[in-house]
Amino acid sequence: MASIFSKIVAGEIPAYKVAETEDFLAFLDVFPLRKGHTLVIPKREVNYIFDLDDETLAGLHIFSKIVAKGVQQVIPCKRIGTAVIGLEVPHVHVHLVPIDKVSDIDFSQPKQQFSEQEFSETAAAIRKAIAGQII
Repeated sequence: MASIFSKIVAGEIPAYKVAETEDFLAFLDVFPLRKGHTLVIPKREVNYIFDLDDETLAGLHIFSKIVAKGVQQVIPCKRIGTAVIGLEVPHVHVHLVPIDKVSDIDFSQPKQQFSEQEFSETAAAIRKAIAGQII
């Protein structure tokens, strides 16, 4: 059965897309820890990050780096924290979370809520910040 992320890739479920290539997709987490919390995935469904072939793993990290720099341009923060947990959805995904302190990336804390307009505006701002950097 296809993961929710594969359904997003296929266009069966809408998402607030930030960046996309032939192989990777970045979109806002709809259950974010912080504003700008973005998920980066390979389009090919693989359950565990260390099952990715080396080329895809490297590409995922390079793509994540570009997206992270865009998020940091848009969302005031000290850093973009990254996490790969891989238990909640059986599809490799990297969390990019704007952080000012370690506790900002604590996944046990309550998730923040934003309006559709806020999600749309945030995604558009990040897309604009990285325009021309995604090949």
